[in-house]
Amino acid sequence: MYVTQIVVVFLIIFPLFFAVVSSLRPLHDIYKYVSPVTWQTFWPTHFTLEAYVNLFVKRNFGKVLYNTFFVAMVTVGFGIWFGSMAAFAFAKFRFRGQHALFVLVLLTFMIPFEVIAIPLYGLVNQLGWIDTYYGLIVPAVANGLVIFLYRQFFLDLPDALIESARVDGGSWWKIYASVIMPLCRPVTVSAGLMLFISQWESFMWPLITTRSKDYKVIQVALSDFTTEFATIWNELYAGSIIAVIIPVLLLLPLQRYFIQGVTGTGIKE
Repeated sequence: MYVTQIVVVFLIIFPLFFAVVSSLRPLHDIYKYVSPVTWQTFWPTHFTLEAYVNLFVKRNFGKVLYNTFFVAMVTVGFGIWFGSMAAFAFAKFRFRGQHALFVLVLLTFMIPFEVIAIPLYGLVNQLGWIDTYYGLIVPAVANGLVIFLYRQFFLDLPDALIESARVDGGSWWKIYASVIMPLCRPVTVSAGLMLFISQWESFMWPLITTRSKDYKVIQVALSDFTTEFATIWNELYAGSIIAVIIPVLLLLPLQRYFIQGVTGTGIKE
């Protein structure tokens, strides 16, 4: 079992290790020592930070990171807000067409995004949101999976808790903000991480809705290193490492809450 685990870890880590090593090589050395395989294949003979310097000096990668962070964090904030409110309504209120509407919510995260990309683009274009932050953020705010996770969690909250808060004179807004949301930290972390990673890894939608460099996000920026005549491998590897390490640094300290949120909501009905 340990041998199997070591092999699996090696298969996962090795591509990242090779990317890190390659990002520290000069461009002409990237594949110079691939064949035959020697120690130089896995360790640079000349260390250089040229690729990382070029990213931020020549490629304006700082603006790209800002755009990606801004889009992801705003989506997380509004996504959690609207998703939790919708889930609270589905879990604790009764209204006509409730179940049919919830089925539609479930269908939203079962349908591949490619199916709705063209009509969604037409709608965003009519609103004048092409090449704006609105076009990148608003379509991702309403997330059916986030609503589902919150609803499953809210179903397990005792109705007596809400009724006692109502007896004490609490409004629905106060109950939602002061009683309900503080209790659902694990599912909030899970939903926030899912929204963040979804936006961080988004490529197709930012590619078709942005035209200028002012709104370019990290996954689209990585495609710029492959041109018609050549690929700038060391800068591509450097950008990829940055694109990978930031979500990892965010996920590691929050993984306990993430696991609790997913395992504690997905099987309750």
